[in-house]
Order: sequence, then C-alpha cells, then structure tokens
Amino acid sequence: MSTPMTDSAATPTVVLVHGAFSDASSWAGVIAELQSDGVPVVAPPNPLRSLPGDAAYIAGRVKQIDGPVLLVGHSYGGAVIMVAGAAAGNVVGLVYVAAFILDEGESLAEIIARFPDTPLSQVLRPNSFPVGGTGETAVELSIAPEAFPTVFAADSPPDAAAVAAVSQRPIAASAFEDKASAAACRTLPSWAIVAGGDEAIHPDAERFMAERAGAQTIEILGSHAVMVSQPAGVAEHIRAAVRGVTA
Repeated sequence: MSTPMTDSAATPTVVLVHGAFSDASSWAGVIAELQSDGVPVVAPPNPLRSLPGDAAYIAGRVKQIDGPVLLVGHSYGGAVIMVAGAAAGNVVGLVYVAAFILDEGESLAEIIARFPDTPLSQVLRPNSFPVGGTGETAVELSIAPEAFPTVFAADSPPDAAAVAAVSQRPIAASAFEDKASAAACRTLPSWAIVAGGDEAIHPDAERFMAERAGAQTIEILGSHAVMVSQPAGVAEHIRAAVRGVTA
C-alpha cells in the first residue's frame, strides 16, 4: 500500500505527457492513483507535430507551474520530456514509460533502426494535413484501427482499446526524423518502466535506452499501453520517483 503524499510544499507536480497515437485520457487510471495519494497531477495535450515544437509547448506549460515538476513521458512523449526537461528550470526528475529516451542529436528513426522491427511498422497509415494555412500539406501517421488493439493495447479492456483505436491522435511523420536538441537525463535523475510485451517499441530498445540514461528501471509484462492496462504498477514507480526527488 502506498503512503499518502500530502506535503504540497515538497511534493512536485507530476506532468504526464502522452505519446503518438493516443491522448491525455490514456493516463486516466494513473491520474486516479496519484490523486488518491494527494499528488498534484497535470496531463496536457502533446501536439505531436514536431519534436522541437512539442518540447517547447510542454516546457512552456511546465514553466507556468509553481514549484518543482516531475516530467513523465510515454512512448514519443519520452523524447519530448527529454528536451523539455532541459528547457524548463523547475523540472527535478524524469520518468519514462515504454518510452523513447533519446540522446542529444539522436532521432526516433535512428533508435528504431538499431533494433528488431516491431509489428507497428507494418500497420502505420499515412494521411495528409494542412501546414500553415498556405495550401501546403505534410504527412501524418496513425495506426490502422483494426490493428490498434493488438499492436498498441493488447492487454487493455477490449472496449477501451476499440474506442482508443478510432480516437487516436496521429503524429507528423517528420517527427521520427527530428533530432533531440538536449538530453535532460544527463543532469536530472531518471526512472523508467520497460513494457516487456511491447509490440510498438521493441523491449530491447527500451532496456538499452533506460540503461544508457542511468534510469532506475523496472519491467512490467505489459503492452505498449501499459499505463492503461496496469495503472497501479505504473503509478507506483512514479511515486518512487516522487519520493526520490523530494528526499
């Protein structure tokens, strides 16, 4: 059983950053767990348009929070918090959940290429979206809805996975090539959760990145959407990070 964290002056605000193909509602179970302990939580939208732009948006939100912040990123959100954490001076720690933990100058595509392929690459579907109101378009990617439950959320409740499949938020394809301009884990303590049954990011890639970052790491046998299927386990590791940065 977790210990309630009621000292608001010492407890950081936990900012939960979702990744591609999902939205902030994916954190619902984790939010409920943390709020039950009195941990302040914010789950902003992640624009999913570019790594520099998304990181700047999250950093801007974080800078407006009074007091220390613990950044938590899922999937692509891990890359976002790595850059945002270096830009916002009130970030005191980082938690990665089945996430990309990029080094400075590294892209998602470079990490993906270093490890065995996953089923995700076979089920991505491109669409176009307008850019800048000029009539120009760019490509965004989503997961084929019929494949989403298996590839993204295999251990989630079927009804929830079906809803998430048709409400997913696509990511700009160019974001996979964007290079991280900073690596906040070089100066901030890190925690990580490896999803042992991940079909989107290869678990070996998650293990490699977590070890390289020096993160305090646990492994949960779950799908890529491990925060949906096992919110209690994810929340407990976030609590450990909260305790770590307030000690």
